[in-house]
Amino acid sequence: MKPSVTLAKTTLSGGSTLSLCRRDGHYFLRVAGLELMGTVAANSEMRLAELACEKLGTGNNQRVLIGGLGFGFTLRRVLELVRPNVSVQVVELLPEVVAWNRAYLQSVNGGLVDDPRVEIRIDDVLAVLARATVRQYDAVLFDIDNGPAAIVVAANARLYAAPALTALSRALRVGGRAVFWSASTDRAFLKRLTRAGFHATAVGAKAYAHAKRNTHTLFVADWPGG
Repeated sequence: MKPSVTLAKTTLSGGSTLSLCRRDGHYFLRVAGLELMGTVAANSEMRLAELACEKLGTGNNQRVLIGGLGFGFTLRRVLELVRPNVSVQVVELLPEVVAWNRAYLQSVNGGLVDDPRVEIRIDDVLAVLARATVRQYDAVLFDIDNGPAAIVVAANARLYAAPALTALSRALRVGGRAVFWSASTDRAFLKRLTRAGFHATAVGAKAYAHAKRNTHTLFVADWPGG
């Protein structure tokens, strides 16, 4: 195995270092040395998109919000699934992640950040949800950090807290769906979703398409209205 090469890095607000690394032809994002995500196993990120989009109908003015750009696998699968007139918005907190996609990841999914079908916003996804008009989105996808039980960046814990779920329920249209990617299951988070009024389930997902077992969890939260 070849040694890892650091291509770029930036300092996060809490002082940790986020690094883009390459090893054996694959790319990884690491925070303080801990792997956050990689290009070697992206099946569950694409499954995230499939679950989020399967309830989209054929109505007009449909809107999809993706929280977190990462390596763009979720975005790519969304674009493969939705009709051309669906609005797709990606909210990424770090401008460096967008810049790295353009500079280093064209061979992965980097070109999608300049796709005319996509709006890239450098912002906090919770702030975007808080500012959203009531019932603005048909689907919201969270591909940020490692999930509610395996937080790498401490500030991201608020994504899974009750106030965030309230903002999410307000922004989702009746019958809309939110899906959260997670490295592991978390019964407490599933209960929080239910208490917030969602019809929530935990769905297992494989890291590799041909894997024998599920290693990741996707929390599916449908908003019934009310």
